[in-house]
Amino acid sequence: MDVEQIAQMLISQEKTVSVAEADTCGLVGYMLSTVPGSSKYFPGGVIAYTGGLKQKVLGVSDELYNTKGSVSSEMAIAMAAGVRELTATDYAVSVTGVAGPTGGRSGLPIGTFYLGLVGPGNLEVAERVHTDAGDRDGNKRQAAQAVLDLLGRTLAGA
Repeated sequence: MDVEQIAQMLISQEKTVSVAEADTCGLVGYMLSTVPGSSKYFPGGVIAYTGGLKQKVLGVSDELYNTKGSVSSEMAIAMAAGVRELTATDYAVSVTGVAGPTGGRSGLPIGTFYLGLVGPGNLEVAERVHTDAGDRDGNKRQAAQAVLDLLGRTLAGA
């Protein structure tokens, strides 16, 4: 789904969204901010590229980090929940994964990403996606688009 459609839904529903990003390093936030007037629905987010920031800024527990790792559905949900609490938004999305060109500590294949979304009414959604761009930048772009698609589907069903 394109960002203009997402912006339109957020504005018409009077909702806000924040982002917590690891491997996409701000790309989702950038994409959300490309629509004029984006400050109505997007106050910002957190780039938590290393485990230490996930814990210190987003409130991810050491136990979760040590047992589930930095690339997992549980981590994606915890990141989204942390940034939602930090920014007091209606929704929050997150992404963590293995962009490449080499695998990370997770042992997961390059192009594996976990997306998280939290929202009103105890809404928690995690999705695992696999990108096939063949390079680091392309994997990041596909993962960022997957986050927007998840957000768009959720808003459309709200």
